[in-house]
Amino acid sequence: MNVTLSMYLIVCPLVFLAAVVDAIGGGGGLISLPAYYLAGLSPTLAAGTNKMSACCGSLSATLKYMKSGKVLWKPALCAILGALPGAYLGAEVLKLLNEQTVRVLMTVLVPLVALIVAFRGSRQPEPRPVTARTLWLCAGTGLVIGFYDGFFGPGTGTFLTLAFTWLCGMEGVTASGTSKPVNTASNLASLASFILNGKVLYSLALPALAFSTLGGWVGSRLAVRRGAKFIRYVMLGVMGLIIVKLAYEWFA
Repeated sequence: MNVTLSMYLIVCPLVFLAAVVDAIGGGGGLISLPAYYLAGLSPTLAAGTNKMSACCGSLSATLKYMKSGKVLWKPALCAILGALPGAYLGAEVLKLLNEQTVRVLMTVLVPLVALIVAFRGSRQPEPRPVTARTLWLCAGTGLVIGFYDGFFGPGTGTFLTLAFTWLCGMEGVTASGTSKPVNTASNLASLASFILNGKVLYSLALPALAFSTLGGWVGSRLAVRRGAKFIRYVMLGVMGLIIVKLAYEWFA
């Protein structure tokens, strides 16, 4: 597939914004995956190419959160153990579906996940000790959310952040930071599946990777300093425009 200048102009800025948003509170895939659709990629090629750029964005955010001491490693490592096989299986299932089915799912799931991100609870639970039972729950949660990430993806960071908040009583920034290495692991596992099947457009993925890395660093820096409220509003505004575009193309 030939990559044009207009494809770069669509994907790279939106991937940067997606990485900023994802580093703060998750949900960046709600912006980046539709961006690849808008650029004209098929569903599986869009998913694989998106995973490559998302890996670097989440890794960049992980390093920044680690430096700020906002990653709790016991829950994160247990969730990673579940996310690795879950994400790989999710990507394998995605490749079994025909493109028209995936496009229908995309049109339904993107607005649905956007609503979940928009109206997620803001109440902070009481901190509580991390027990063996909690760690097993983290592993099971990683498996389920990892499968979702490999199959679809958008909102994974948000779901992980919510899970760590509910399971471990983490405050918002620590929950977001702890979700990042898990999200990186699930991205890598699903990316391996897509690479093995030739579902990555490298000529577009590599420039997007650079923008995603920068966005992940900027977003994690903003999260540590200011929090996610303003960026979430930006994300919802962009998502509104993308959903309108997708709906127009579907009904047209």
